[in-house]
Amino acid sequence: MPLLTLDAISLAFGMQPLLDQASMTMEPGERVCLLGRNGEGKSTLLKIVTGEVVPDGGIVRLEDGAKLSVLPQNLPVNDTRTAYEAVAGAFPETGDLLAEFHKLTQYAGEADLDRMMKVQERLEALDGWRLDQKVGAILAQYGIDPEQTLNTLSGGWQRRVLLARALVTEPDVLLLDEPTNHLDVPAIAWLEEALGQFRGAILFVSHDRAFIRRMATRIVELDRGHLVSFAATYDRYLDLKEKALEEEERQNALFDKRLKQEEAWIRQGIKARRTRNMGRVRALKAMREERRQRRERGGTASFSVEDAARSGKLVVEASEAGFSYPDGTPVIRDMNMTVLRGDKIGLVGENGTGKTTLVRLLLGDLKPTEGRIRLGTNLQVAYFDQLRGELDLERNALDNLSEGREFIEINGQSKHVLGYLQEFLFSPERARSPVRVFSGGERARLLLAKLFSKPANILVLDEPTNDLDVETLELLESRLVEFAGTVVVISHDREFLDNVATDTVFLDGSGKVAEYVGGYSDWRRQGGRFPSEGGTRKASKPPMNDRPAPAQEPASSGTGAPKAKPVKLSYKLKLELEQLPGQIEALERELEELRQRISEPEFYSGPADEVSATLAELGDREARLEKVIERWMELEEQANQ
Repeated sequence: MPLLTLDAISLAFGMQPLLDQASMTMEPGERVCLLGRNGEGKSTLLKIVTGEVVPDGGIVRLEDGAKLSVLPQNLPVNDTRTAYEAVAGAFPETGDLLAEFHKLTQYAGEADLDRMMKVQERLEALDGWRLDQKVGAILAQYGIDPEQTLNTLSGGWQRRVLLARALVTEPDVLLLDEPTNHLDVPAIAWLEEALGQFRGAILFVSHDRAFIRRMATRIVELDRGHLVSFAATYDRYLDLKEKALEEEERQNALFDKRLKQEEAWIRQGIKARRTRNMGRVRALKAMREERRQRRERGGTASFSVEDAARSGKLVVEASEAGFSYPDGTPVIRDMNMTVLRGDKIGLVGENGTGKTTLVRLLLGDLKPTEGRIRLGTNLQVAYFDQLRGELDLERNALDNLSEGREFIEINGQSKHVLGYLQEFLFSPERARSPVRVFSGGERARLLLAKLFSKPANILVLDEPTNDLDVETLELLESRLVEFAGTVVVISHDREFLDNVATDTVFLDGSGKVAEYVGGYSDWRRQGGRFPSEGGTRKASKPPMNDRPAPAQEPASSGTGAPKAKPVKLSYKLKLELEQLPGQIEALERELEELRQRISEPEFYSGPADEVSATLAELGDREARLEKVIERWMELEEQANQ
């Protein structure tokens, strides 16, 4: 029996149904990614599963005794609860009592002893101490300080606390809605690992293609009110979907041709009408109704970027530049960087490492507290804000974009504002709706429309991929690559950076800024690591703006220590160096095979001991590969001295 069943779910908010007899099932251990365009109803479907939204028709069935838990999309705002209180809150009455007892044991005076005894008695009656152990165990497992308040934690750590809360109840089904939004790459990697160890079923909505590839064992697409299942990996789904759309177009063309023939027949002369077959007439009426009921697939966004006059060849040059807070804490230090017209720069770093500060320095919004930053000529900047702060939520899309204009100029062509918005998939009716009712993806598309309607030769995009569907993401990537000006992107979407960035700038949090050629994967291949991963791996070649340390001055007297001679590799070490690349390739092959096995839909439905052993083997292989790579870099460095 399926763990979760959605049977003929229907829901309509307007003329067009959001869900039209949508059905699907989920088996234990599956990790199902729910895909679909912005506004198709993915988040609404998750709310139907949780009972937050009641459908117009259909049945939602969870297997008897199964538990369901949700990792919310939005992070808490100004939440003063401790991590312990937040996680314990997963158990309604018991959680409140545990949180109260936990606080009383630390801060209670003599006057609170009676209350402590009453709480303790009630907890014993509810088997609360067993739940207290579960809360403490999962906090320890995730490395969370139980006394830390949520409003003092970064987005990644808040997400970690929320996941602990979702999993402490040991659910059978876990629902996730855009879990990677606003997380930095190390936090996303941690989330992938934590979810990979979860034994239950997962239904998640995401547009992070790297996350989907790592997590999904099956793809379910919400398309025009229907749910279509693809028992395939994400890349295989893309191939199958393309073929399905081609077949749909072919069948629709055949149907339309036959309908046209029947319409011509019914309009023939009087003689033909006297002898017409009434069954054929009824069939024609049925065809007309079928054509009327057909829901066409929505168009694809087709925006272009409004080019301004070219900037000078030099966009910005930084020499020994730095920026510090008034208390002297450095955010950026010793930065040497040259940005030329046409560069596509991706900024990478954990949250709080100063990426936004760096952008403001490069654009001249901030003055360096040390060194020098020289700006080029004729710079026109367009800025994409991840918080969507440039949108007035009470005004509609038309007013947000037009600013009193009826027509806008795009690359020398005059376009009506409504027509321009249709390129971003806003119908005339939707364009007149207030922005506050828009989904996250619609707000992102509107901000892109506003951004690209202004002449610019420098585009700065802060987390542009949040909430965008995959089709719009791919179009945005192609437009940024074609853009003749300069692009600066702050993003934690690894595939987006790979597809757009020609240079990656890494901020390690200490103020150091290092520049690498290529995208995110190129940065990783050159030894790039985040500080939270346990230290910074030595790069196979130095970053472009890292300057070698000044040479040591020779000793002033002849009695000083002799100058050290370069260390030459022994025969044994040379042999080891020659063998290491082969070991690295073998380990990478083994890792790929293990990951492929783990990504199979039936993997987690196997015996628990086999699943645990395979996951442990994966961790062991990853650790071994890390050590072998570090050893290879060490010997390679010695050999090149």
